[in-house]
Amino acid sequence: MGDKEVDQQLVERAQRGDKHAFELLVVKYQRRLRRLVSRFVRDAAEAEDVTQEAFIKAYRALPAFRGESAFYTWLYRIGINTAKNYLVSLGRRAPTTTQFDAEESEGFEGAEILQDVNTPENELMSKQVAGVVNASLLQLPDDLRTALTLREIEGLSYEEIAEVMNCPIGTVRSRIFRARETIATNLRPLLGTSIDKRW
Repeated sequence: MGDKEVDQQLVERAQRGDKHAFELLVVKYQRRLRRLVSRFVRDAAEAEDVTQEAFIKAYRALPAFRGESAFYTWLYRIGINTAKNYLVSLGRRAPTTTQFDAEESEGFEGAEILQDVNTPENELMSKQVAGVVNASLLQLPDDLRTALTLREIEGLSYEEIAEVMNCPIGTVRSRIFRARETIATNLRPLLGTSIDKRW
């Protein structure tokens, strides 16, 4: 039985009033959802509060969940919307930077340089690449940054991202391509790659 099927069974049990089933879903996705929320809400305590609020909203909306999408896709959409609404209520907009570390960078093509032996040169290169990636993300519009984060860091499929962002798959592909191209363009001088090579 796959993850989606297990989640669906837990959802159905929770819809019938089994609070323990929903607690299992919270335990399973709390860390991932908090990580996603923290990309918008930087303060750790605030991110924790927003994550809890997202789970409360999900619990209240659970009777309406029909299982047309994966539970975590539905939950991520609630998490993103809760984070954005929280920032709007404070008169802020979503941040335009996302911190990447060497482990998270594994999802990017050409990130081998971040996984080499930890020599001082490689550590410096790793910091420089992370700095360029963060600066590049700072320039990206929210929709591009969100699509790239969901794909590269959260590991969602294009179909799942389309559900979370409520847009066609073609739009998701375009957003991710544009985000990657921006990062690649900014990494070229540091990595010494030519224009005809992506990374």
